[in-house]
Amino acid sequence: MKHLTVILLLIISIVGLSSCNQNELTVNPENYDLTFNDLATTWDEGMPLGNATVGALVWQKDSSLRISLDRVDLWDLRPTENIWGENFSFEWVYNQVMKNDYKPVQDMFDRPYDRDPAPSKIPGAGMEFNLAGMGEVESIRLYLKNALCQVKWKNGVSMKTFVHATRPVGWFVVENATESFLPVLVPPVYNRGEMIKDGDPVSGLSLTRLGYEQGPVKQEPNKIVYHQKGWGDFYYDVAIKWEKRGTDLIGVWSVTSSLVEEKASELVDNMLGEGIEKHYGEHMEWWNTYWAKSSVSLPDSVLQKQYYNEMYKFGSATREDSYPISLQSVWTADNGKMPPWKGDYHHDLNTQLSAWPTYAGNRLEEGYGYLHTLWNQREVNKKYTKTFYGTNGLNVPGVATLTGQPMGGWIQYSFSPTVSAWLAQHFYLHWKYSADQEFLKERGYPYVKDVAVHLEELSELKDGKRVLPLCSSPEIFNNSLQAWFHTYTNYDLTMVNFAFMAAAEMADALGLKQEADHWQSLRSELPPYELDPEGGLAFAKGFNYESSHRHFSHLMAFHPFGLIDWSNGKEDQKIIQATIDKLLEVGPGAWCGYSYSWLGNLQARAFNGEGAASALRDFANCFCLRNTFHANGDQSKSGKSGFTYRPFTLEGNFAFASGIHEMLIQSHTGVVNIFPAIPNDWEDVSFDKLRAVGAFLISANRKNGQMVSVDIVSEKGGVLKLKNPFASENVMSGTNPVQVEDGMIVLEMKEGEKISLTS
Repeated sequence: MKHLTVILLLIISIVGLSSCNQNELTVNPENYDLTFNDLATTWDEGMPLGNATVGALVWQKDSSLRISLDRVDLWDLRPTENIWGENFSFEWVYNQVMKNDYKPVQDMFDRPYDRDPAPSKIPGAGMEFNLAGMGEVESIRLYLKNALCQVKWKNGVSMKTFVHATRPVGWFVVENATESFLPVLVPPVYNRGEMIKDGDPVSGLSLTRLGYEQGPVKQEPNKIVYHQKGWGDFYYDVAIKWEKRGTDLIGVWSVTSSLVEEKASELVDNMLGEGIEKHYGEHMEWWNTYWAKSSVSLPDSVLQKQYYNEMYKFGSATREDSYPISLQSVWTADNGKMPPWKGDYHHDLNTQLSAWPTYAGNRLEEGYGYLHTLWNQREVNKKYTKTFYGTNGLNVPGVATLTGQPMGGWIQYSFSPTVSAWLAQHFYLHWKYSADQEFLKERGYPYVKDVAVHLEELSELKDGKRVLPLCSSPEIFNNSLQAWFHTYTNYDLTMVNFAFMAAAEMADALGLKQEADHWQSLRSELPPYELDPEGGLAFAKGFNYESSHRHFSHLMAFHPFGLIDWSNGKEDQKIIQATIDKLLEVGPGAWCGYSYSWLGNLQARAFNGEGAASALRDFANCFCLRNTFHANGDQSKSGKSGFTYRPFTLEGNFAFASGIHEMLIQSHTGVVNIFPAIPNDWEDVSFDKLRAVGAFLISANRKNGQMVSVDIVSEKGGVLKLKNPFASENVMSGTNPVQVEDGMIVLEMKEGEKISLTS
């Protein structure tokens, strides 16, 4: 009888453990979760999971549930043809432009990018589960708070899967697993035995063109390992391991590359030994911390849902020591092709817009990966700058590989002479929002100074004005000879203007007066911005904004750089309004989704809440796939754009989140403005711990159309200037009155101090 009791207790223990595993993966449903009653049937609509190093997409391919497995550093890094060749110089390009003989330039820089499959980001592999006999799906849900996807079937089977927040592994647990519901590893087709219809850099070139020998897949009991050799010495490995616990199937996967010491096969052995419970605890600790950094509450359900999906993807795509966010981050195309635009690092606007939520969103740590990589690639970029431009200092290729090497493409942006200033702005913004003097000294100013040195040496004085030999406005006139301008474009003028301004301000903050004076002197030599007959910003002298275009490169002095700003008075306000009016008058025929996200930011900076909300709502409703991925073209076919294609890229998503921040708080002028651009009917709206310039964390609550409270925490101490957000000048801090003068509240705060304001 004793033996029977022990056996019964053991059985109960095992059953309890199997059910406990599922229940311990607790989830927190929210209204903004993604929920469907079927699985997506294309890779770009799959449920996204990621941690900036590895990523996964959950969807259905044919009769299998497929989880696409990816890793950020899976790259074919073969050199681009003609790069570093005999005519690899800006001077040669200049001479070809002056001779009106531009075809050799196109042949050298543009055609290899369109023609050749590499360099390029490449996919990892697919993990599939046979759906035969599973019946209908009851639901699939992405729990944003938990960064976990759950699929439920009507037959009682349930799968939960997540990518660990800080380790290069993913987990899955299947409750009530059937005997046939086991993982199969499906490698990409690299050999030439199976040709997939080829495309172009947008639709994707076939993986078979890379010429790899197909890697082996080694099957062991409850474990699969795939080894794939790439170009040169590069290789990567994918491993899956699983075990049965009662009626549950629990497994872990990993993808590693030859660029790191970790090995996928060893990782899955060790991780499965450590257990899913431990890993889910670590995972939730990170995500709980991430979500606690800031929050918003909007009365518009469309914008609220889209915002939280964007901030979820941001947390899935970047970390303090990660690579920047590339075009698709850790969600490479899983369709037998290279990803759209080769999944590269487009510094045309893509990496820059993707970093916008970092600052007001209070995600400085996560956004630091962008700066981390740019800093570490300085020597690579300085070599490129010296070789191509013949200057000292620093420029960055507008289209770059994982390691910062130039890839070619339309040369006006892929080899833009001024693009590094836009990248340098993020070093400047990090300093302004963190008030970190050590960062300013060790990285911020040195990087900005290197950019300013390059622009100083590249430019020269003519008739008392500092000019560049050739200018461009990214993507304007595409890749034609006309795309090179012989006078300043407003885009290039903004880049140079900002670089000298930021260098002067940062040098001054470090007490380097002579250097500050030098940069300010150079800035004083720049010409004014070119305006059209209506007083709005033009592309360049004689080139007005007269036809629709997706890239608002001509107006960047207004946003994101703030060199022209509403706060500067009537002259700037007239320029801003005329520029936006012209955008809307010409119309969105050639806009992409990110154009609407950008417009939301522009309208917010112009204090037009209705316009900002409308633009962002159009983005969410018309330019996103069901998993909220930005698909560039108008998916609604409702006339919001002449582009109706669907290449997936991320910059529009993250620019959307920034647009929400701009509606709720602005501080770029040095004065904090709360709810500067919300629609008139937003009576109930609040946010918690959004970040302002000077390292102030601000929380604000508006009820029934009236400001209720403002809470301020000073991380570093200093003077906070706050535009009075209350309807009355009777502002209180606790029981103490606060002085309001000319609509302004000025608070001298100590490090760590918290002040609560009411009226």
